[in-house]
Amino acid sequence: MRILHTMLRVVDLDRSLAFYTDVLGMHLLRRQDYPEGRFTLAFVGYGKEEDEAVLELTHNWDTKHYELGAAYGHIALEVPDAAAACAQIKARGGKVVREAGPMKHGSTIIAFVEDPDGYKVELIQR
Repeated sequence: MRILHTMLRVVDLDRSLAFYTDVLGMHLLRRQDYPEGRFTLAFVGYGKEEDEAVLELTHNWDTKHYELGAAYGHIALEVPDAAAACAQIKARGGKVVREAGPMKHGSTIIAFVEDPDGYKVELIQR
């Protein structure tokens, strides 16, 4: 067994695709509209779906707002340098909500950014 993808519901698909591709550097792997169901699925990631886990962005055409819920945590990405990644993300228009620094009660260097829908993405320095 292996993890295939994580699904996030997004309000504005184009805005979310711009964040995950232009700001975080992922690639749009595939996109499919389902007119009868009034939704679109878009899969993004750093590599092929056959090789790596990816994100599924689900856009329900008639939904204008989602509650993220108290149980959701974050997506984690490994980066070589968290401070440099934060600088690049800011330069690309992304929102850094916790600058790079050691995690509380530990020494691992982490940072957090937020996508257009408010989902947190943790950057963990290699």
